[in-house]
Amino acid sequence: MGMFFLAVGLVLVVEGLAYALAPSFIRRLAEELPKLGDEQLRLFGVVALAIGVGLVYLARLS
Repeated sequence: MGMFFLAVGLVLVVEGLAYALAPSFIRRLAEELPKLGDEQLRLFGVVALAIGVGLVYLARLS
């Protein structure tokens, strides 16, 4: 359960940094998302998922 809270906390840190450091970029990105097709969004999601799984795997090795 501790690892779950650590993961959620790290996600919130990264999200918070993005909003704190580049709010106008986040706003523009949110405006562009509806313009992307489902296939592009799905591809981005799969790539993000694969990178996340890889990072978790590497973190667990050390």
